[in-house]
Amino acid sequence: MEDMDFIQFARKIKDKTEIDLSQYKEAQMKRRLTTLRQKHGFDTFAAYWKAIDTDKKLMNEFLDRMTINVSEFWRNPGRWEAVEKRFIPDMLRGGGRIKLWSAACSTGEEPYTLAMIAAELGALDRISILATDLDQLVLDKAAPGLYHERSVRDVPKSYLQKYLTKQDADHYVVNDRLKKAITFKQQNLLNDPFDRQFDMIVCRNVMIYFTEEAKHQLYHKFSQALRPGGLLFVGSTEQIFTPSQYDFETVETFFYRRRLL
Repeated sequence: MEDMDFIQFARKIKDKTEIDLSQYKEAQMKRRLTTLRQKHGFDTFAAYWKAIDTDKKLMNEFLDRMTINVSEFWRNPGRWEAVEKRFIPDMLRGGGRIKLWSAACSTGEEPYTLAMIAAELGALDRISILATDLDQLVLDKAAPGLYHERSVRDVPKSYLQKYLTKQDADHYVVNDRLKKAITFKQQNLLNDPFDRQFDMIVCRNVMIYFTEEAKHQLYHKFSQALRPGGLLFVGSTEQIFTPSQYDFETVETFFYRRRLL
């Protein structure tokens, strides 16, 4: 039996924000949002909608809850070693500028990891990094580059010393050089158009929350956003089983290359 209360709520959200909740796994999303509305004492999604439609603070909390916002520096270190030792050096050998995109970047750990690697390779002036997320609140947290010490525990010691500065007893701040290499921007992956000619797109641990149809659409969009030969770097639970349908070929675990024309 269809839950018309939730269906109508989703329709109103789409009309107001262009966020299509039907493209997320329904049971998972509904569970998250039911917990949120009950926290504020709303018995139905209809009542919850009336409140968030007029209360910006509640709307921002809704957006924050429906996005996942889990990010870490150097998550799965072996994969980042491949970025540092193999893939970005390969790109640099081609000459010219390198264009990277951290999609669904959350609070910024991922694009700052990319910037640290670029700086370590002496190539920060040749690399531009776009970092996007649906949630403006997390982008506002990412831009200053301020992190609690527990967030930087997996940053290699040499990188920590070079690219982060102890701010106080509990916090580190990312160096200004790295901040200047990154452009933070709000974006709805499922709805907004993508820029083109990226050398690498990093989109990790996000696709698992989307329906199969939404994933299919996104992989096509990512493929078109990459230059021929460009890489898509996905999360450890997001293996693409038939990459050829998106003009991808597997080059290493969780790395897919757009086929050359």
